[in-house]
Amino acid sequence: MKRLHGRPAGRGTRTPLLLAVPALLAVAFLLLPLAGVLARTEWGAFGAHLTSPGTVEALTLSLVVSFWALGLSLLLGVPLAWLLARVPFRGKAIVRSLVLLPMVLPPTVGGVALLLAFGRRGLIGPWLESTFGVTLPFHTSGAVVAATFVSMPFLVISLEGALAGLRPRYEETAASLGASPVRVFFTVTLPMVAPGLLAGAALTWARALGEFGATITFAGNLPGTTQTLPLQVYLLLQEEPEAATSVSLLLLAIAMAVLLALRGRWTGAPPLRRTPPAPNAGGPERAADPATGPVPVPPSGVAEADGDVGDGDEDGPGAGGRWALHAEVDGFTRLTLDAAPGTTIAVVGPNGAGKTTLLRALLGLTPRAHADLRLGDTDVTGLPPHRRQVAWVPQDGALFPHLTALANTAYGLRARGVPRARARREAQRWLDRLGVGHLADRRPAQLSGGQAQRVALARALAARPRLLLLDEPLAALDQTTRAHVRHTLRSHLAGFGGVCLIVTHDPVEAVSLADRVLVLQDGRALQDAPPAEVTRHPRSPWVARMLGSNAWPGTATPEGLDLDGGGALITAEQPPAGTPALAIIAPEAVAVHRERPGGSPRNVWPGTVREITASGSRLRILVTSDRAPSLVAEITPQAAAELGLADGVPVWTGVKATEVTVVPL
Repeated sequence: MKRLHGRPAGRGTRTPLLLAVPALLAVAFLLLPLAGVLARTEWGAFGAHLTSPGTVEALTLSLVVSFWALGLSLLLGVPLAWLLARVPFRGKAIVRSLVLLPMVLPPTVGGVALLLAFGRRGLIGPWLESTFGVTLPFHTSGAVVAATFVSMPFLVISLEGALAGLRPRYEETAASLGASPVRVFFTVTLPMVAPGLLAGAALTWARALGEFGATITFAGNLPGTTQTLPLQVYLLLQEEPEAATSVSLLLLAIAMAVLLALRGRWTGAPPLRRTPPAPNAGGPERAADPATGPVPVPPSGVAEADGDVGDGDEDGPGAGGRWALHAEVDGFTRLTLDAAPGTTIAVVGPNGAGKTTLLRALLGLTPRAHADLRLGDTDVTGLPPHRRQVAWVPQDGALFPHLTALANTAYGLRARGVPRARARREAQRWLDRLGVGHLADRRPAQLSGGQAQRVALARALAARPRLLLLDEPLAALDQTTRAHVRHTLRSHLAGFGGVCLIVTHDPVEAVSLADRVLVLQDGRALQDAPPAEVTRHPRSPWVARMLGSNAWPGTATPEGLDLDGGGALITAEQPPAGTPALAIIAPEAVAVHRERPGGSPRNVWPGTVREITASGSRLRILVTSDRAPSLVAEITPQAAAELGLADGVPVWTGVKATEVTVVPL
């Protein structure tokens, strides 16, 4: 590593002395009491102190009390953390304050409060004694209650943070694959928040093990009944200080072990960076991917797993019935959608047009829009997402990080009751179809973005949906892999008995995969037509630009259009005067000159080159002008060199009136 002035390169600036000195003093302030315990421990008698009958009895009772307190905290704290993290309700801030209160309340005050609530003369103490015969003070159960009161907040806060940090998209995706809420909780939510839950449980247990003030105030200090290890330390400190030091060291070691085991999960330390996935070692090459190299992929429908090809006829693409789509959507997105079985609809539009809202409305996952949805002969409007048989691939794939690629792909099949072995065989076939079968044993963190997106697509296709919703499913793929996956997807959709909606910003996907293109703008359907019609006569400037054309909105005049952005455009044909219209100009129809051209062009503007980009074997030139909207021209590299084009060069652009297509809006 290169060094600058004797220090490693890349290291930040030197810590200011004004901060370093107080920080070191703080560390010393925290370290000295611990060093005092270590220095005063009589190591020769350490074992005898810990094995004395009184200490063993107190330690046993402490373990019993702390584990019971942990159990009660899990029983009561997990639902409370869920409500605080996921359910909006009035008074949430007050409830959260109540949860935090035992953490800032003096323990003895907590003990007094418990005594006044559960004691023999407390609010409900007499009722507990007369009805259930339960007396908490001066009983082991009282020590459990005191320990639970002061320790449960650690569990609630830790789990609430984990639940709040878990994106709902994972659970929503699991529901779209057919998993019931209970199954989602145990197979997705719980495993994903397990680190936070374990951290909270460890802190809860450690805090319960060391509880002193609330216990002695509420439950007393009875040997064998309520005298836990911290209370034993208090007594030993008066009678046998050396033994008190040894027992204190034991509690200190337990607390440090818990904190070290958490490795920053509670304290908010940055997580360790994952090791990048190792390159694929050995085995035959398969699909093309930037991370794994070129790969031949088996033809669609060919099974490689377990040699079991027979199941593919029963469960493969196209198995099942035929399901038409009828949806009436209102709310932010308002439209009526009808599609015959086997139809693929590309949904396009600018950001904020309502594309993802439409998909989530069909899934029943958003309050922004509501869909009355019928699939085939079944009205699924009133059904929860997991019973609609509507599979969804979100933009990021939302692969479950705790499952392998194979288990992810088999998830929807398992949720619908398919036996494990059969589900895994079919999942393997889908992974093979999409060129990622050799990655079946990897977890999502070990996959590249393109690989993960293909696994997510395989998972949705394997779930046997009646309606398939894909939110930019190929966006993360490189061009070569995208072409392969597009071909595979098109082959599947050709035999798919349901309807597929694909949100995309790629005109190639819209044209090559879709039977219809639905153009959304501000939550409304602006155009719904076959791709060829949308390509020839786009009714949206955004769609025209997505297709690579110049699009100028304006108002028809006898000569052409008065442009909304300023200026006028002469056209060969125009709708009746006053009609709102959109002028479409192909980039290759724009001529670029260094001098004002003569001859036939009737639309000529001076401008300045602002950007030059490559588009295949040609160059796209962005020209800005104060007499017309920005214009994109497409010319050959040879022509650009002859004209001496570069950023900032003044030019003239010309467009023939016959090269302008006018679309009434």
